[in-house]
Amino acid sequence: MLEKLSKLLDVEELDRHLFRSRHHVENYRKVLFGGQVLGQALMAAARTVEDRLPHSLHAYFLRPGSSELPVIYEVDPIRDGGSFTTRRVVAKQRGRAIFNMSASFQIQEPGFDHQADMPSEGIPDPEGLKNTQQLALEAGLVSPQYDQRRYMIDFRPVDPQSYFGAETREAKCMFWLRAEGEMSDDPIEHRAALCYASDMGLLGTSLQPHDISLFDPHLMPASVDHAMWFHRNFRLDQWLLYVTDSPSACGARGFTRGQIYTRDGVLVASTAQEGLIRQIKS
Repeated sequence: MLEKLSKLLDVEELDRHLFRSRHHVENYRKVLFGGQVLGQALMAAARTVEDRLPHSLHAYFLRPGSSELPVIYEVDPIRDGGSFTTRRVVAKQRGRAIFNMSASFQIQEPGFDHQADMPSEGIPDPEGLKNTQQLALEAGLVSPQYDQRRYMIDFRPVDPQSYFGAETREAKCMFWLRAEGEMSDDPIEHRAALCYASDMGLLGTSLQPHDISLFDPHLMPASVDHAMWFHRNFRLDQWLLYVTDSPSACGARGFTRGQIYTRDGVLVASTAQEGLIRQIKS
C-alpha cells in the first residue's frame, strides 16, 4: 500500500513534456479511479510551469482506464503569457487517449475579494463522525470497493445515509475530508491532491432524489467530465468541508456542483461534474 497520497500523485518525467505515473491504486473493477488521473494530470502539467499556481481545470474522461497499467501523460504547452499559462494534457494507455484536460495557471496578484458563506447550522465536527470504511463495515459491506484506505482520504459523510442509503431525499450532501498523513508545503501538491479527493462524493449526490444508491449493482456510474476552480490556498492534510448539490439529472447523466471550505469557513475551491448514472437491466 502507498504510504502517502503524495507518492501516488508523483509522475516520472520521461522526456520533455512527457510523463508517466509511478504508482496506481488497485480497483476492484480494475477500472482507473478518475480522481487519480485528475491529480496526476495536474501534477504533470505543473511540472512544465514555473512560479504560477493552477486556478482552474476542465477535463473529460474519454475511455475507462485500467488500474493495472501505468498512465502516460502528454503535456502540450499551449501558451505562456504575461499573467496566465495554459496547458493541455492527454492521458493515454495502450496508445489510446483515455482522458484530456485543459489547465490554466496564474501569477499571484491582488484583487477584489468576496465569497459565499459556508453552511454553519447543524454540521457536526469531523472527529465525531465515522468515515466510509467504518460505515461500510458496520453495514456488512466488506467488498474491496469499500476499502477506504485505498483512497488515502479520510472521507466522512455528515449524513451517512446520504452516501450509502437508497431513500429519496433532497439532492444535497456534505462531507468532511482530509488526506491521510502529513503532506509537504508545496501548494501544487495540495491542489493535485484535492483533484483526487474531489471525484469522491459528487456523482452520488445526483442520485439523492431517486431510490437508488451509487453502490447498487444495477447502476453503471462513471465520471464524464470534471471542472475545478481553485480560489485560495489550503492544506488537504487539514479538514475541509465538501458541500455538494445536484440541480439536474437527465438522459442517464447527473450534474453536480461542489464548494469546498476550510474548517474556519474559507472557500478554497469549487467543482462541477457531469457523470453517467445509467441503470442496467437485470
